[in-house]
Amino acid sequence: MQRKSLFRLPQTLHFVRWVHEPIGGMPIMTKRKIPEEGQPSSFLRRHVHLLPPGRAVDLAAGEGRNTVFLAEHGFDVEAIDISNAALRKARALARSRGVRIETILADLDSYPIERGRYDLIADFYFLDRRLIPKMKKGLKKGGKVIFETYLTANRSLGFPGPENPAYLLRPNELLRLFQGWRILLYREGIFKEGGRKKAIASLIAEKL
Repeated sequence: MQRKSLFRLPQTLHFVRWVHEPIGGMPIMTKRKIPEEGQPSSFLRRHVHLLPPGRAVDLAAGEGRNTVFLAEHGFDVEAIDISNAALRKARALARSRGVRIETILADLDSYPIERGRYDLIADFYFLDRRLIPKMKKGLKKGGKVIFETYLTANRSLGFPGPENPAYLLRPNELLRLFQGWRILLYREGIFKEGGRKKAIASLIAEKL
């Protein structure tokens, strides 16, 4: 029996062309040019034009690669992370690129996101479902969320990433988490980026 593809795409306003290659009976979608490790998210880089500049926050920002990229594209951006060492690197990266960012040392489990503060909330590879309602409240009407993280298939296929299923999305779960929002772009499947394969879901959605 042929295995079903992980890739499900709802009706969207924007589409992405991928190069398809077979892998173990499942599709792998890969751009022809693979970005180097340490670069901003390729999903963010490809689709930043869908994100009009304004006030933004990068949740679990780590060393700031996406934060700094957003600052370079005109955002007034905050980076929140639990690691002071990572935030120091984020500030150093911002200085080296000639942009300004604000860093906030905080645990997102307890950090209160201010209602209606942001035009954009970015979340890359940090899944805490309890945070979703806070993210929704934190966006202004017409604000956008960009979200990307691992699927359960990432673990079952043996790709590097989280082992705890609580940190993995089920198929189409990311769409359901933002049900009632305007979905601008969505992808779900196995992708090759940064020289490695991973099963992920990626979304850009607008608060109505």
